[in-house]
Amino acid sequence: MLHITLIGAGNVGCHLGRRLVEKGFAIGQVFSRNPGKARELAEQLGAAPFSQLEALQPNAGLYILAVSDDAVGPVAQQMSRFLPADAAVVHTSGATPSTVLAPFFRRHGVFYPLQTFSRQRAPDFDGMPLCIFSPEPGLEQMLAELGLAVGGNVHRIDDAQRAVLHVAAVFVNNFSNHLFHIGQEILEAEQLDFEMLRPLILETALKAQDFPPREMQTGPARRGDTATIGRHLEYLKKFPKFAALYELLTESIREEWRQERKPEGP
Repeated sequence: MLHITLIGAGNVGCHLGRRLVEKGFAIGQVFSRNPGKARELAEQLGAAPFSQLEALQPNAGLYILAVSDDAVGPVAQQMSRFLPADAAVVHTSGATPSTVLAPFFRRHGVFYPLQTFSRQRAPDFDGMPLCIFSPEPGLEQMLAELGLAVGGNVHRIDDAQRAVLHVAAVFVNNFSNHLFHIGQEILEAEQLDFEMLRPLILETALKAQDFPPREMQTGPARRGDTATIGRHLEYLKKFPKFAALYELLTESIREEWRQERKPEGP
């Protein structure tokens, strides 16, 4: 049985910890600088909470850092004061290279679940892409087996590949969700219900599962419908920040399709 120490009680730490316990893994300790968060998650996982790294126990088979990107290096440095150099330590960040752990732990790596995590909604781990990497073959094999055990679709992704993957993920998740927010704000300003857009959001996502997104592009920018674009921009004068974003995205789409709309020569 692999005994795990979980460092971090945020969104990723909470959901990953629950899934690990659900699949039979033992979480010995849960760390958060917020004692209340550490205690709350530890109670759910049957673990011991702690909020000072001095209480870190050196007997876990794997230490998972589910902390913010900026905190990975500093927290690993502090952990190295209390753990042996051959402790197995991985982080869950998509944007942070594994090498930030290298100065402190020989057996280091990455266990990155490629999904959006929110406290209000439990993610589906079955089939979730789990990106693993370690320069130490034994640890990488352990991470692959761990990913399969929690139900994920395991991929060996090195640091450079994962950085690219994270950029793409920001576009399709973070940016698209921000656009949903903008749509909601525009509707609410006119006392219209955001519920009317939910089927459209769902259909857009479903089409992306079956077809290349470029082939599914629709709308006035794709058609070159300047009259409609003009009317939209006239309305958006009351939302200057949204107007600027509308123009930027419209131009990106128009540029993508401009060549195909050019009339053929004689």
